[in-house]
Amino acid sequence: MKKIYILWPYSLILLGFVLMFTNPVSIYASNPSNTVTDIDGNVYHTITIGTQVWMVENLKTTKYSNGDSIPEIADGKKWSNLTTGAYCNYHNETKNSTTYGRLYNWYAVNDSRNIAPIGWHVPSDAEWTTLIIYLGGEDVTGGKLKEKGTTHWQSPNTGATNETGFTALPDGNRGNDGTFNYIGNYGFWWSSTGYYAHDAWYWYAYYNFSNVFRHFNNKVIGFSVRCIRD
Repeated sequence: MKKIYILWPYSLILLGFVLMFTNPVSIYASNPSNTVTDIDGNVYHTITIGTQVWMVENLKTTKYSNGDSIPEIADGKKWSNLTTGAYCNYHNETKNSTTYGRLYNWYAVNDSRNIAPIGWHVPSDAEWTTLIIYLGGEDVTGGKLKEKGTTHWQSPNTGATNETGFTALPDGNRGNDGTFNYIGNYGFWWSSTGYYAHDAWYWYAYYNFSNVFRHFNNKVIGFSVRCIRD
């Protein structure tokens, strides 16, 4: 029988040939000459992982792509009662946005005015899943995405290689009670996919695991946003 080698990490399928499956070829390519600028003038670098092109930094915009402002909500009580789009800086300190980007509730993510720069969008849960599968599954992907070392991540930053160049940072979140939590320990990123009326899917990494995790939570919570090219 003729052997056909397909670069895909799944099991044997018989279609009249012997299909031998192996690991996918790693395609992690920084794009130093390719940057994208949001409506505020913030510049983001890009990275190619498989067939997807991602921003290397978390989103920092204070406006939707049509120029409308995204409200900045500092007060915790007001934040916890929101049903429309908003952003904040971790601990309400602007300097944190320089390193970690800004935190957005899911209502901003889902706004039809588009929080991402033109030509980009917030990844769906399915697009996050494509990334995780390409990198070998949830058990190892966190390490491949996390920035190396303990400059930002708490020790031991288990498994962190950043071999993809994604440079995931422990940006923390803003809870549905308006409090700030977990900077240095967790990185959280929204997907654009809702889950029932009050929740939406997100992905997160943790300083003490090489995993990346999928879960859903209340749409009022403030998470980071990492954009993907259309």
